[in-house]
Amino acid sequence: MFSEIIDKLLLSSGWELMALLLALAYLVLAAHQRQWCWLAAAISCTIYTIIFWQAKLYMESLLQVFYIVMAGYGWWQWQKAQGQEKASDYNFSLRWHLTQWLWILPLGAIIVFGLHNYTDAEAIWIDTYTTLFSLLATWLITQKAYESWWYWLVIDSFYVYLYWHKGFVATALLFVLYLLLVVYAMYRWRNDQQTVPASELQ
Repeated sequence: MFSEIIDKLLLSSGWELMALLLALAYLVLAAHQRQWCWLAAAISCTIYTIIFWQAKLYMESLLQVFYIVMAGYGWWQWQKAQGQEKASDYNFSLRWHLTQWLWILPLGAIIVFGLHNYTDAEAIWIDTYTTLFSLLATWLITQKAYESWWYWLVIDSFYVYLYWHKGFVATALLFVLYLLLVVYAMYRWRNDQQTVPASELQ
């Protein structure tokens, strides 16, 4: 089993491996709240846009385009809040999250219907909903909202399956590592919140 994984990993393209390393750099830098994470994300997503389009994962490809835009927004947003180096202690309410799900779930069903009937897209259910919830999670992280990491725990678990199934072994293994790094990021951000002086939270 292990040797089979190594063999498949060696068959990964150089572009996929480059995108993988940059994506990994993004998450490590984001865990430490370093602004350069957004540059790494933008370059990685540019590469993945092409790779996923060629693999007929159209929603994933469009998601990467959104990520590129959000990388620019995230850079601007974090630059604007440079004086606030710690993670925000602001949390969106459960009601707020449920409200988002109320439009995400039916929108996903509509997109799945369109992809099924008018394109040759594959893995449309998981592709669509991981994409939509990734949009939400990405926006949350630009706001430095802690609960974005809870979304990524679930989303990245589905991505491990999706990318392995599509033959992107290097990327699937990256998302296994992502799951560990998400837990680390949660610890770092929670620790940062607890160490912010009370005067900074007012």
